[in-house]
Amino acid sequence: MGRSIWGLLGIVLLLIGAMAAKDRLIALPAPPAHAAPGQFDANRAVARLAFILGDQRPHPVDSADGDAVRDRLIQAMRGVGLAPRISDDFACNGFAHARSVSCARVRNLVAEIGPTSGPALLLAAHYDSATAGPGAADDGIGVATMLEIAANLRGRPLSRGVIFLIDEGEEAGLIGARAFLDRDPAAARVDAVLNMEARGVSGPAIMFETSRPNAAAVALYRAAASRPLANSLSADLYGLIPNSTDVNVFKARPWTILNFAIIGNETRYHSPGDRVEALDRASLQHMGDQVQAVTERVLENGLPAARGTRLYADLAGRALIALPLGFGLLLLGILLVFFALTSWRRGALGRPLAAVAASLVGGAALAWLGQFAVGLIRAGDYWRASPVVTTSAVYASAIVAALLAIRAIAPKAGRHRLRAAFLLAFTIVGAAISLIAPGGAIYFLLPPLIAALGIALGRGRPAIETGAALVAALALYVSFGPALGLFEVLLTDGPFWVFAPLGALMLLPWLIELPQLVERCRPLALPGAALLLIAWTAVALAPAYSEDRRQRMTVAYLRDGGTGAARWTLSGDGARRPPGFDWRREPLPWSPAKRWTADAPRDADGGAAPPTLVVLGETRTGAERRLRVRIQAPGADQVGLFAPAGSPLLAAGAPGFVQRFGRGDPDDPFVLGCGGRSCDGATFDIILRGPAPVPATLVATRFGLDIPRRPTRPPLAAPQYAPDSRVLFTRLRL
Repeated sequence: MGRSIWGLLGIVLLLIGAMAAKDRLIALPAPPAHAAPGQFDANRAVARLAFILGDQRPHPVDSADGDAVRDRLIQAMRGVGLAPRISDDFACNGFAHARSVSCARVRNLVAEIGPTSGPALLLAAHYDSATAGPGAADDGIGVATMLEIAANLRGRPLSRGVIFLIDEGEEAGLIGARAFLDRDPAAARVDAVLNMEARGVSGPAIMFETSRPNAAAVALYRAAASRPLANSLSADLYGLIPNSTDVNVFKARPWTILNFAIIGNETRYHSPGDRVEALDRASLQHMGDQVQAVTERVLENGLPAARGTRLYADLAGRALIALPLGFGLLLLGILLVFFALTSWRRGALGRPLAAVAASLVGGAALAWLGQFAVGLIRAGDYWRASPVVTTSAVYASAIVAALLAIRAIAPKAGRHRLRAAFLLAFTIVGAAISLIAPGGAIYFLLPPLIAALGIALGRGRPAIETGAALVAALALYVSFGPALGLFEVLLTDGPFWVFAPLGALMLLPWLIELPQLVERCRPLALPGAALLLIAWTAVALAPAYSEDRRQRMTVAYLRDGGTGAARWTLSGDGARRPPGFDWRREPLPWSPAKRWTADAPRDADGGAAPPTLVVLGETRTGAERRLRVRIQAPGADQVGLFAPAGSPLLAAGAPGFVQRFGRGDPDDPFVLGCGGRSCDGATFDIILRGPAPVPATLVATRFGLDIPRRPTRPPLAAPQYAPDSRVLFTRLRL
């Protein structure tokens, strides 16, 4: 018995190690020391980026630092043979799924090469940064990629035009993209777009979004990319979340679209850590290689004529598998029926199937309990510095749950019946996921197909079925393992326990091959509990933050322009709040979102004047009112006009650029936002329904917090998503 326990423990540790290393299957080559003529050179591209960013200050839309970056960017564009023209628009953009309209003065840079008539390929990126960081990755990686490709295309005879759009205002609400689409004549020639983005500073460049239907885009990418990284599951899931890039604007046109991004180490995203020295050059090389290859493919062969929708997934970044959606769903249905019949014939529909289901549910339950227990003694994102420690504990929980479920529910089932039960459960999960995200079906076809062939060919020859089952398990690890690793990176804020069932689907095929070893290990509960205690204790003891992965914390000073009452606010993960203040949780005056707040001295910001709104005129058309207003907010870097949820606001924006408010969440306030210097004195139109006055709050934000006795961040904390700021607000009625 002792040897059995140690043997099982060794296998369990090997499986945990394999899960921790699954993303290592995607290995990015380093940039070439000496690039061949015409080859993408990340070292050369990052040198241009360093020049453009200068002293690496944040350069948000319509700011003085943005002006300096734009001037250097124009120099760099001319240096690679482009002749940029500058547009100048005060534009606005709305969102179909959010109750917000964003406006700003944007100056896009547009350059064209090749034929000046006929269809053109658009390469797109943005040069404005988030308000809290210098944007070396977001979206310096796109700018650097575009300039290097332009340098490599210089002097070539081109069969079609290439338009380089480096827009402003993406971070403020995709405003530059909206101005290009609605106002720039070059948009009329575009039939395909390659957009480049970042949600981190490292990792492979993922092609995470396509135009819909996607057949032409997938065919183009598959034919061009030598190291593809993409899957239709992530594309479908991305469409279900509120994140957005300039592609959200471009999707209004029937263009063939590919959207690329890196997502490694999100802790530096939209923070002071998004610097040139933190940008992984291998990531830039991978981005550049892919986008240049697709560009050259379009120039040589045009766009594919493929129609319909495809399922697709890469195999560890080495090849891309694609097949028609209808065929894939039909094949998944056939496999589900096959394994249902196989399970029925083998008597696996009872206890064996229940054991597999209990493994999935039990793994999630144990992982949730582990996270909950650690959360009782550690506040905030305690996994931030070393997420692999937490994911390893999650997968240890999945393994223990699976072993206990098999032992308790189906101890005598044997691998013959457990295999059938697992494959039936696997295809059921695939069918369920396909109802929400049809692209997910791609991961539930190859492994069960291999296993099904083994069952069909292995009648009377168990070794064939066993061999096919192991090959299927390996195929699942190679195909889905890296994708699961990328999903872990995307869900960097947790909860991590949701990965336990997905991990169990990868681990169960290996555990099912150990029934005799499990049977000899009596009892399993005690060693399983010991493993979980060790795994989650490691999570509790691992450092929460590091120099590379800092705690998220932004400090702001809020003052009510009417009453003069002031408070400090913290936005972040809530851990290790600055000492010396009586912190409490309460909502912001204009939003139900709660933050940590503490009393602050009045007029600590020097008594700056609060923002005001002047009604210039009002017209009525039936039940609708149109207000023309002017916002006055001297010195403000951002302005927001907030109306409570349920307000009868219909549309808002600058004259000539009025946009409708989207649906949004019923609890969300309505927001008319404006970014940059030009917001002070800007004129807006607001359309409301009904004659009743609407309460609103006008909020003016000034970046920077040079105020004495302000809360001091811990050493390993930094602003993220928003800089430290001074905020003045005024209550009014529309």
